[in-house]
Amino acid sequence: MSTTPKMLRFVSVGQQMPVKRQPAERRKDFAEIYSAFSASKAAEQAGRCSQCGVPFCQVHCPLQNNIPDWLKLTAEGRLEEAYEIAQATNSFPEICGRICPQDRLCEGNCVIEKGFESVTIGSVEKHITDTAWDMGWVKPPAPPRELSASVGIVGAGPGGLAAAEALRRIGYQVTVYDRYDRVGGLMIYGIPNFKLEKDVVARRARLLAEGKVGFVLNFEVGRDASLAALRAEHDAVLIATGVYKARDIKAPGIGLANVRPALEYLTASNRKVLGDDVPGFDDGTLDARGKHVVVIGGGDTAMDCVRTAVRQGAKSVKCLYRRDKRNMPGSQREVFHAEEEGVEFVWLSAPEAFLGRAAKSKRAGAETVKAVRAVRMRLGVADAAGRQTPELVEDSGFELPADLVVTALGFDPEDVPALFAAPELAVTRWGTIKIDWRTMMTSLEGVFAAGDIVRGASLVVWAIRDGRDAAQSIDRYLSQRIREDARAVRDLSPMSV
Repeated sequence: MSTTPKMLRFVSVGQQMPVKRQPAERRKDFAEIYSAFSASKAAEQAGRCSQCGVPFCQVHCPLQNNIPDWLKLTAEGRLEEAYEIAQATNSFPEICGRICPQDRLCEGNCVIEKGFESVTIGSVEKHITDTAWDMGWVKPPAPPRELSASVGIVGAGPGGLAAAEALRRIGYQVTVYDRYDRVGGLMIYGIPNFKLEKDVVARRARLLAEGKVGFVLNFEVGRDASLAALRAEHDAVLIATGVYKARDIKAPGIGLANVRPALEYLTASNRKVLGDDVPGFDDGTLDARGKHVVVIGGGDTAMDCVRTAVRQGAKSVKCLYRRDKRNMPGSQREVFHAEEEGVEFVWLSAPEAFLGRAAKSKRAGAETVKAVRAVRMRLGVADAAGRQTPELVEDSGFELPADLVVTALGFDPEDVPALFAAPELAVTRWGTIKIDWRTMMTSLEGVFAAGDIVRGASLVVWAIRDGRDAAQSIDRYLSQRIREDARAVRDLSPMSV
């Protein structure tokens, strides 16, 4: 028997990610950029964990995943047990292992990060769960008993699906309604394949369907049924729609053709990769091929846009951001990937106006963008949150050629009360749904809300956390109602008189 220690190997073993495809190769397709870890390499990297007394990786994970435990089990070759630990706190570990910004969360807070580099937690998580799928360890939700109470969930994104899985495991009858034609929400239409291949989401949706979670697609609350109708149909309702309305720029020329919001651009690209007919793409409007592309923004959505444009064959791709690289809100790892793939970052710059060219003929349609006029910025004093405020540098204007401009400035909620024909549904001053954070219930009895529609645009992992928390709250609410109904029946029975 080997006496080689399985853990605390960070002093002798360096950090290593799975093999990454070369930029020249990955620019040509939408496949994931990392290959799979071998079992030996995953065990080796997991063995670098220091098994510290206060696991900051776990503290900084929104799901509070038991990361040191499944790293230790992986290092020991006990992958099935590692998977059981991973899925106990995470509804979709195979997805989080791919798209979580680990450099800002678990890996960025690893205690060995300074000097020795962090454990590659995300890649090990992906290895554990991909192995679990290959080995048939991932099973559909199988409740110990069926309950008669039903729950309607509006939104088939990560929050809604996490809640559906948790509620179905308890035994509730669950139906998920979604406006799209596929299950997954932004995981299907907002995140490109090179970060999350769609069959990874599709197989999870199939598993939930096998576990008797019902899906009603191409369904919009307010168009196909009112919120009141859903409340009459179900014992509880969860709103987990996410936020989709793009934040816009108030600048001259914003209405020019080929100045498009990020989600519209990404949805068209993802649909094309899925094999759909996409009018806005097929006519060249949302296709970056042969174009000078300028993306405005510095978050993960902006990185998705610039890297998509590269793969579509853009002539040039520039990212315009008003702060510097150190102050970008997105993942630094994603910025590095984009730089490798040929994206040019124009730091400390902001758009001032969009310049257009007249259409060649009336048939050609509206005036189209030809350039972005931008100005230089400098970072001034810090604001209340500690971030330095961008300030305009006088007389610093310059122009960037642009045939396609994509704005990636974040998302705001739509007017949910109006959309759902439910004016009595209370919202915050930001337009998000107002809830009691102790119960996650809205101003309407039996109606709950979770995910981005409550907290604002955020990460997939936070939506999963909120969905799981909402499921617990719904279970408490329905259990209390069942007890109260049983008590009422008992009080009315002849034996109680």
